[in-house]
Amino acid sequence: MTWRGVGIVSGWQVAASLCFYAIFAATAAVRETFGVSRTLVGVSLAAAMAGYTAMLFVTGPAVDGFGERPVMLAGLGVLGVGMAGVAVAPSFALLLVALLVVGGAYATAMPSTNRAVLVVAPDGNRNLAMNVKQVGVTVGSGLGAVVVTTAAGTRYGWRAGFVVAAVLAACVVTVFALTYDGHDGSGSLSTPDLRGLAGLDGYPAIVAAGFFFGAAVFTTTGYVVLHLTESIGAAAAVAGAVLASIQVTGSVGRLVGGSVADHLPGSDVRAAARVLVAQALLATVAFGGVVAADTPLLAAGAFAVLGLFILGFPGVYYACLTALVPDDRVGAATAGGQTALNLGGLATPPVFGFLADTLSYDTGWTLLAGSTLVAGLLLVGLARDDHA
Repeated sequence: MTWRGVGIVSGWQVAASLCFYAIFAATAAVRETFGVSRTLVGVSLAAAMAGYTAMLFVTGPAVDGFGERPVMLAGLGVLGVGMAGVAVAPSFALLLVALLVVGGAYATAMPSTNRAVLVVAPDGNRNLAMNVKQVGVTVGSGLGAVVVTTAAGTRYGWRAGFVVAAVLAACVVTVFALTYDGHDGSGSLSTPDLRGLAGLDGYPAIVAAGFFFGAAVFTTTGYVVLHLTESIGAAAAVAGAVLASIQVTGSVGRLVGGSVADHLPGSDVRAAARVLVAQALLATVAFGGVVAADTPLLAAGAFAVLGLFILGFPGVYYACLTALVPDDRVGAATAGGQTALNLGGLATPPVFGFLADTLSYDTGWTLLAGSTLVAGLLLVGLARDDHA
């Protein structure tokens, strides 16, 4: 149990998230290349989320049954293949197929890394270690934004960024295979006990909140670039830099949130839930700042503040969720929580795109503010429960 182990797991997470979230940075390029509407851009994001969601209840039990190491090796390998598929897709329909593969492969990430980080976390630093690992998501997302938007400005085009991501995935999976031993599973693959999980105190509440958090975080990530280029008039490179910047502030939010949760009194569940409620309420206010911002500079600042909270919650969310369940059910429990997040991310981007097409981007951002507020309200009971 060392910080070196946390670093190895976090490095895997960086590479996997770079691959998956590069899709969100490519929204403007996809719209231009394939000539699709904002609503269909939302459908492309939903395709990735559909693949992600469909595979979670395969990858979660696989982690519990066979250990996290083989699942992580297979997942990052297939992610690289999916990224290559995006790079060469000749039509929008085949792009959707490639995105389904990318999403399905990324379904290995949360169940496996959550289990891995609990194995390697130093004593007394469970929340912080989980959030350090979750910073791998925001770092990878930021790098994905930089890689794709930078490639878009070269003679090779945006697809070159996906080739770079595929090569990086191949390199990281090789290094990971040589440096991480992992922890054995039960030795058998079993169907998740969903009824048993639903019967655990607090688990239904955090899963329900996950839907509304997911609606906000995935839609925000997917539409930052389009909002800035179409509604605010920012250059594509500036929009990409803003998307990267919210990943940076999201990283800060995760580290601060995890550290605060470790030092609050009460149980691990209650401490994490209190931080989550605060993050949800502050994100609701920050969405109002996005609506009010009407210049590239103001919008960049508003999104940076929003990133602290709406991209700062996942590590605390998983720390709260995993503290509710026994260690031998972390994979399946994570699959349930991540499925809720994904369903929010699956349903909401097309709705947001439709609102942007028919009304305005501001209407969409207001919808996300309401979604985040609901997420926070759902967790008030856990935050107040002395016995949680």
